[in-house]
Amino acid sequence: MRARLAIKLHSLLEQHFPERRVFLKSDNDTRFIRLSSETQIFAVAGVALFVGWTAVTTAILLMDSIGSGNFREQAKRDQATYQERLNILSAERDVRAHEALMAQDRFNAALEQISAMQSELLASENSRRELETGIEVIQSTLRTTMKQRESARQELAALQQSDSDDGLTLANTASPEQMEFMAVALTRTAQERDQIAADARNALDQRDDLELEIRLMQERSDEIFRQLEEAMIISVEPLDKMFRQAGMPTDRIIEEVRRGYSGMGGPLTPISFSTRGEDLTPDEIRANTLLQQMDQLNLYRIAAEKAPFASPVKAAVRFTSGFGTRRDPKTGGRRMHNGSDFAGAHGTDIFATADGVVTHAGWQSGFGRLVKIRHAFGIETLYAHNTKLRVKVGQRVSRGDHIADMGNTGRSTGTHLHYEVRVNGKPVNPMTYIKAARNVF
Repeated sequence: MRARLAIKLHSLLEQHFPERRVFLKSDNDTRFIRLSSETQIFAVAGVALFVGWTAVTTAILLMDSIGSGNFREQAKRDQATYQERLNILSAERDVRAHEALMAQDRFNAALEQISAMQSELLASENSRRELETGIEVIQSTLRTTMKQRESARQELAALQQSDSDDGLTLANTASPEQMEFMAVALTRTAQERDQIAADARNALDQRDDLELEIRLMQERSDEIFRQLEEAMIISVEPLDKMFRQAGMPTDRIIEEVRRGYSGMGGPLTPISFSTRGEDLTPDEIRANTLLQQMDQLNLYRIAAEKAPFASPVKAAVRFTSGFGTRRDPKTGGRRMHNGSDFAGAHGTDIFATADGVVTHAGWQSGFGRLVKIRHAFGIETLYAHNTKLRVKVGQRVSRGDHIADMGNTGRSTGTHLHYEVRVNGKPVNPMTYIKAARNVF
């Protein structure tokens, strides 16, 4: 069976590839090489395979060359566009930094003015109390003087009536000594009457002067109140806007800070100028309202120190990568980038962006030398790829403290800082906080 199948297959091959002979002739001999059907098939298959492999390889090389050229051109265009964008962002950052410095100066000037106005307000209130006390004393003295003057008038009238009725009797019966005593008494009474009248006129003039001074002080007090109220609005609104732009609920944050600073020596609390159990005057109500606003401003400032409203670097740096999906610098694939990268000189100082406690200061895979700081409101900041660490675990730091030096440790392509902000463990864009504070700090 197998022999017949082989014979049929050979016959089929003979039809398409008949046996061929290649003769090799020399001077003395003639020889030939027999090429069977199977040999011809193997030769043709080998040649076809070689030609096919050559064609595929050539096509792959051409496609790779064309693709590489297009990729390089696209990379150059992307690099030029990215460089232009970085230059624009750098210029905008410088402008915003200058505006932030100017805003900080205005903010400090407003605080100084508020402090001075508060001192003037307290001094004005003390002066007003002293004037009210002085007016009460003068009015009491005036009432006493008028009573004395009225009594003197009645005595003088009685004496004059007695002189007119009994003048003849007195003249006949009184001795010269008695007449002289009466004359002296009448003269003294008249002088006392005139003095009382003069004192009364002076008291009335002093009362008018005091009333005018009180009106002037009241106008000055109203002006101080208006300036303080305007200063409070100018100071509180930017802070409230900053927190809202960062997505932080101000009511909850202020309440949390108030609970943490409720002991003696904490922020300002409303006080009452009245200690007599009487209804508060309009000025006292305005003063208490201002003190409440000052308390709120103080709470805002405390909260701002506990949130990362600052840049981690103050030296000249380049913003090389932002928050979001990007091309991985090592593998080239698309990956999520959970922070912002700032490239600068080796050893550039890195600063804490808010008050907090250091929870990690050491090596971590991928991050290199890493510093983690836990802040209030469930916020955590990370500073990675450092060359040297300046803090230890458990150490308390304040905004602006020098915590590390910029380096190239861990999974990094060059000297830079990888800066992250996490809220309740979830990464958020750090630039949201930095941009929100541009016109405040």
